Amino acid sequence: MKQRAVLSLLLICGIVAADQCIKHAVMDRMMLYERIEVTSWFHLFYTQNQGMAFGMSFFGTWLLALLRLCAVAGFGWYLVRCIRRRHPMGYIACVAMIIAGALGNIIDNVLGYGTGEWMNGHVTDMFYFPLFQWPDWMPLLAGRTFFGAVFNFADASISCGAVALLLFYYKFMTRSKEDA
Repeated sequence: MKQRAVLSLLLICGIVAADQCIKHAVMDRMMLYERIEVTSWFHLFYTQNQGMAFGMSFFGTWLLALLRLCAVAGFGWYLVRCIRRRHPMGYIACVAMIIAGALGNIIDNVLGYGTGEWMNGHVTDMFYFPLFQWPDWMPLLAGRTFFGAVFNFADASISCGAVALLLFYYKFMTRSKEDA
């Protein structure tokens, strides 16, 4: 049990630290909306958004911060429960990744990045993968960029944790639900 708890705590702290270091490096070294083409399919594009993951809009940032805090508290409670029930280490790591990503974005929001207002900040995003443009003959998609979202390390942590849960632990989650 102790090993699972230490793993989850180290993972959460490591992801939050990496996320904040990347965000501060971008904010210190780039101008807002500046774009650096690393490769043709990977750009660093410094932007800030008031919304959710991948630049999606939502309602007020203070309300979003409260929802995130509630989600982190709920996932934290669930993580402790998973540790006590000795769920698989990979499962616990996935839940910890989701918590860490949410915490990384909460920090931006609560500390007021971009606005200077506590609980009303913007989330800093920087990773952009314009993999390809849809051909002109494609209905509804013509000329648009495939995966045009700009995101950050915290968003990636949430997404990877959730996808890994679904891919590798779907049977475990459905079985655990029936046992509860």
